[in-house]
Amino acid sequence: MPSPPTPRFALRQRDRQPELMDDPGLDPAAHRHALAGLARLNRVSGSAAAVWPAVRRLALATPGRPVKVLDVATGSGDVLLDLMRKASRAGVALDAAGCDLSPVAVAAATDAASRAKVPARFFAADVLRQPLPAGYDAVICSLFLHHLDRDAAVGLLGRMRAAGPRLIVVNDLARSAFNYAVVWVGARLLSRSPVVHVDGPLSVRAAFTPAELLAVADDAGLAGATVTPHFPGRMVLEWRAPS
Repeated sequence: MPSPPTPRFALRQRDRQPELMDDPGLDPAAHRHALAGLARLNRVSGSAAAVWPAVRRLALATPGRPVKVLDVATGSGDVLLDLMRKASRAGVALDAAGCDLSPVAVAAATDAASRAKVPARFFAADVLRQPLPAGYDAVICSLFLHHLDRDAAVGLLGRMRAAGPRLIVVNDLARSAFNYAVVWVGARLLSRSPVVHVDGPLSVRAAFTPAELLAVADDAGLAGATVTPHFPGRMVLEWRAPS
């Protein structure tokens, strides 16, 4: 396998370029193939493991009933399903749902939950234009924020807060030259999808840094949020509602 190319862009600032997965005209078969490749990348990089500790702490503080979790921009639902498997092994009850703008993604997530016999629900929603449904204890989001310009990212986090959860967790790529190389190689080792090969490195170019993400959270009204690194190449934003 050839070495990853040296990026011809300034990693000091975001460089958002159109990603193939964001094209509503993407062939459904290619879309599903890409979702499967991304799910594999998420498993290897521990996306659910990045979200789980915060959800577990909330569950331990909420005895006697399931913790209601909403996964925003769920894609194939892989992170949510892995999170529910972790919860099941730990004896933690979750009542989980995921939403996505793409009907292809919602169908893929529903199929995956059925095959895995995991009781998660999935529904279509435009989270950039519509309020999020209320009534969830935790609202999570994985690998979506880097698709958005800064104003849209602030708006999404604001909608997540306005839904009234006790916990918000955002797991996303962190922008750096090291992460660019890791994603470039990983996309080719773990997926045969041309969409993933193109979009993976583009995602790192478009990602926030931890300091930028913390500033976005502050502008969205998530006072007291924290951002911590998660190997390899990820960062996790956590916010808890004031007691």
